Amino acid sequence: MIEIDLRGFGCPIPVVKAKRAMEENPGQPIAVLVETAVSRENLTRLANSKKYGMEVEETGESEYRIVLTPKP
Repeated sequence: MIEIDLRGFGCPIPVVKAKRAMEENPGQPIAVLVETAVSRENLTRLANSKKYGMEVEETGESEYRIVLTPKP
């Protein structure tokens, strides 16, 4: 699993880097760490548009670990 720590970055950086990771690692799950609800919502839209499943775990106050998994 690829893990990307994007805490401290505002949008659109988390979406751009997550999209790049999807393109460079097709078929692999990707865990993305972000710290804003806006980033979480934007990653949700990205996952839907790219046909990825998504699991969100709240790891702290306004911190999220989002696992993006390609759908078969």
